[in-house]
Amino acid sequence: MTLRVHLSGSQKADFLDCLKAALTPEIVLTSGEDLPDPAEYEVLVCGVPDQKSIEASSNLKHLIIPWAGLPRKTRDLMVNYPHLTVHNIHHNALPVAEMAVTMMMALAKNLAKIDSAMRKHDWSLRYESGIIRLLAGKRALILGYGAVGKQIAVRCLALGMKVSAVGRRGKEAEDGVELHPSSRLETLLPEADLLFLSLPLTEQTKGMIGERQLALLPVGAALINVSRGGIVDEQALYRSLRSGRIMAGLDVWYNYPGGEMPRSTTPPSKYPFHELPNVIMTPHLAGHSDRTEQLRAEELARVLRVALEQGVPPNRVELARGY
Repeated sequence: MTLRVHLSGSQKADFLDCLKAALTPEIVLTSGEDLPDPAEYEVLVCGVPDQKSIEASSNLKHLIIPWAGLPRKTRDLMVNYPHLTVHNIHHNALPVAEMAVTMMMALAKNLAKIDSAMRKHDWSLRYESGIIRLLAGKRALILGYGAVGKQIAVRCLALGMKVSAVGRRGKEAEDGVELHPSSRLETLLPEADLLFLSLPLTEQTKGMIGERQLALLPVGAALINVSRGGIVDEQALYRSLRSGRIMAGLDVWYNYPGGEMPRSTTPPSKYPFHELPNVIMTPHLAGHSDRTEQLRAEELARVLRVALEQGVPPNRVELARGY
């Protein structure tokens, strides 16, 4: 039994070498800008395919998007092919989770303020009480319990924290994590010392955290967003942070550079988040690491091996939901 796969687009040599090394001989891989002739692939790996690549092979059964998420253009195309399934890979789960927990630690330990003072040879913060918080025993609430959310939970549990999560389906518990349906979100927020956002941006999740939800968080809580900026109402978040009620670690934003030239001059929001001392800001790089391409290749290979063994890849995307 063989599985024929075409990887669309130009790829880095080290990525291809790593991918091929992780595949079994039964997986026949072609790659490149041009489609193979004849086109007989059962799996197409492409983030934003065109009609030609979808229809070229009469054997095509599955589309794998080689990252997490569903581009609008891909969704609009694939609804015309209901007999094909669409899948993601989640190679970024580990680095994103690490960044989320890093932001939590930096906020809890007040590292930005302490580092700034020490650069001025100012030791006075050493003699102030209450500026460093213990995380053990604190309650983390994870909104979005997918690949990233589960990795965040593992790390929070290792720190001795209590962990709750809101996902598509609520259960009583899973590996020490209390799972709840989204209908319970507002009852959980007042108990959350840390709120992690690790869910996709869809029509249902856009603006999911607004003024009301932010007001339900206890004073001193921290919001960590490593998913998409639009899940949190921009104005409400700025006002809540400016009031000093909560803290935040933000890797995702509301305004992005339109090209290479404005990369060093583009504000991430129409509000001056950069003026607030209770915010840690990073430029949407939580998924980056020194092993990104290796992780991508290894995860793609795993997904293809599952497809070979079980007849269908994991991580199926529901087009109607958008994730």
